[in-house]
Amino acid sequence: MNTITSQTRIATFGELLLRMSVADGNRFTQANEIKIHVGGAEANVCVLLSQLGIQTDYITRLPQNDLAQLAINELQKHKVNTSKCVYGGERLGLYFVESGNQIRQSQVIYDRSNSSFATIQKNQIDWEEVLKDVTHFHWSGISPGVSYEAGIVCKEAILAAHKKGSPISSDFNYRSKLWQYGKKPSEIMPDLLQYSTITVADLDAIEIYFGIKTDKKESDANRFQKTFELLKKEMPFLQTLAMSFRKSDGPAHLYKGLLMHEGNFYETKEHKIHIVTDQIGSGDAFNAGLLYGLSNKLSGQECIEWATACGVIKQSIHGDFAITSLAEINHFMENGSSNRINR
Repeated sequence: MNTITSQTRIATFGELLLRMSVADGNRFTQANEIKIHVGGAEANVCVLLSQLGIQTDYITRLPQNDLAQLAINELQKHKVNTSKCVYGGERLGLYFVESGNQIRQSQVIYDRSNSSFATIQKNQIDWEEVLKDVTHFHWSGISPGVSYEAGIVCKEAILAAHKKGSPISSDFNYRSKLWQYGKKPSEIMPDLLQYSTITVADLDAIEIYFGIKTDKKESDANRFQKTFELLKKEMPFLQTLAMSFRKSDGPAHLYKGLLMHEGNFYETKEHKIHIVTDQIGSGDAFNAGLLYGLSNKLSGQECIEWATACGVIKQSIHGDFAITSLAEINHFMENGSSNRINR
């Protein structure tokens, strides 16, 4: 297994962000203290993969200032390679988070307009060069949502990876508060997603991007499998589709994973999460767990178990990054949740 992992090098492209969280459960209008975390969907994937022993390259455009250096330092602390980043523009993107509870939703306010990443231009990254030693490319629907220009550069990367013959993974990652530049997601995303061999999605985003609908009265498994068959017509290279499903059970959350891989369907049991410390980044952890399993050529069932375990564990950790380890994930998969002290 380690031999396969050591041969893998996964590159991701996306916007690196500072997350500004209102402290102590207060609302935005009550805020007198902000906690800062570094994040961004693709960076979150890199951080977990690096902790699991897979080489990662994070590629983005950053301003040359101390806030960008703060963010880069956090990635480097987790052994993510940032040497392929490019510099320019004036500001780092921000997003502000007000944590919800069992009564009200969490709230996000974006401050990403005219960031260094949003104003990136085509041909600023030599994709043939930066992907030269890469075995796999990963991106998400957040990048094309940030700006039209970011979407153009994302397509440059996708086409370079496709030409190289590398597997391409994507996360649909629809964000309704993005997409403010006059284009609908359905006008942009299908063209970019058509090259993906692996994708993580949800039923709502699939309907928004492709107009694919399923009967909400049917089981999750039936809807998932029917969606896969319809999605293959739009994404001709698609081999692997995964989804996580979350439902409420009183104050607890029920969380499970579904996978179609090499023509077979796999499903995990439902994990009951009694306390959610921080839900943000759980989808990225799910992505990373799936890519870890696929990179190590695990069975389909093992791949979706890994993805789901990573998604569950992330929800116990503050911040965007899933700070965990192979041993901890293996322990969770063997024993489930635990309130015992490891000593």
